[in-house]
Amino acid sequence: MSHISKIELEIQSLEYLKLACRRLGFIFQENQQTYQWYGRFVGDSPIPEGINIDDLGKCDHAIRVPECSYEIGIVKRGSKYILLWDSWHTGGLERKIGKDAGILKQAYTIQRIRREAKRKKYQITEIKKDQGIRLVLKI
Repeated sequence: MSHISKIELEIQSLEYLKLACRRLGFIFQENQQTYQWYGRFVGDSPIPEGINIDDLGKCDHAIRVPECSYEIGIVKRGSKYILLWDSWHTGGLERKIGKDAGILKQAYTIQRIRREAKRKKYQITEIKKDQGIRLVLKI
C-alpha cells in the first residue's frame, strides 16, 4: 500500500536539513533522484497537492533513515523544498520520524534557530523536556 504524504514543513535551507539529519542519525543523499516507497500508487489515499502520480518516487535529494525500508524524498519547488514520504507502516518511517514527521520537523527547526542565534551572537541553551526540546536564547 502507498500513502504518500507531504511533510508540512517549508525547507528553505538544505544546510539546516543536512544538520537535522546528522543530529538524528539519518543519511542525507545528495542528488539522489528517487526515493524508496511502496512503488506504485493504489488510490487509497489522496496525493499531496501539486504532485501528480508520475512524480511519485522522484526527487532531487533523499533522506535514508536507518532501519527503514522507505526513504524521504526532497523535491525542489521554486526556491524551496518539500519533503515527501510513504507513511505506510511497513516502510518504518513513522516510527523513526514521528507522527506527521514531528521528530524531523523539530530537528530542522532547532538547527535553523541555532544557526540564526549564532549568527546574531545570541547564547543558546537546549533543554530536553518530556514533550520535546526547549531552546533558551540570551542576548
